[in-house]
Amino acid sequence: MIAAPSIFRSFFSSPASVSGNETASLSTASGLNPEISIKGLNVSIGKNHILKNINLEIPNNKITCIIGPSGCGKSTLLKTINRLIDDNEHVKVEGEINIGGENIYGKKVEVTHIRKKMGLLSQRPTPLPMSIFDNVAYGCRIHGVRKKKELAQIVEANLQAAGLWEEVKDRLHSPAASLSIGQQQRLCLARGLAVKPHFILGDESTSALDPISSRHIEDMFVKLKEQYGVVLVTHTLRQALRIADYVIFIYLGEIIEAGPAKELFHNPKHELTKEYLSGVFS
Repeated sequence: MIAAPSIFRSFFSSPASVSGNETASLSTASGLNPEISIKGLNVSIGKNHILKNINLEIPNNKITCIIGPSGCGKSTLLKTINRLIDDNEHVKVEGEINIGGENIYGKKVEVTHIRKKMGLLSQRPTPLPMSIFDNVAYGCRIHGVRKKKELAQIVEANLQAAGLWEEVKDRLHSPAASLSIGQQQRLCLARGLAVKPHFILGDESTSALDPISSRHIEDMFVKLKEQYGVVLVTHTLRQALRIADYVIFIYLGEIIEAGPAKELFHNPKHELTKEYLSGVFS
């Protein structure tokens, strides 16, 4: 789900093979200004060193897919980007994550302000126990929007953006729980879009859906990248092949390789990447 109370062109070149202090990035010649810049990121929870010296630049208006085997740190990286990692006990974060030039781990940063920039769509949709309308309006009300007409416009616009308006426009005041699971996921997407995030984060956001609903969500991501950066954790290589513009391969907490999807999938530079893509391990 998009965490309600808190959050609230293709470019192809050679992919970067990343190690140590190197930064996986898009060439500045592309004219793209990366919106998320990660420098020297290390994340530990208790004695477990989960993310190790992560250096990345994640572009705006692209779909970036984070791939790798289970337990390698993909979801931790995503949660670190919008500071949901803070909810873990004994967590230690070192390094910088700059979003639009602001270090979100700076000493004076207000966390709710950061989470509002980063809409998170989780593995299973969790609509709030209220109506369809109130789910979408929830975050806007938290941030001070009170006028009924304005809220109605926001709700309609974001249900349209999530591809759900035509299906629910005649039952906006029905419980959100009455929707199918695929509709609930699109409702959670609409709820996150309503607070105007900079990026949309997806953590296995289609894995609990049937194939038709999953494809519908993928299509939404492709449309939404015109206005937002989209960063997705996925275990499904086929999904990344279908929709990714940029791919990050992470293994045991380290970035092994990152680059434009076409190049990384068809011409991986690192042996581990080749083995993962060929199914040697998963």
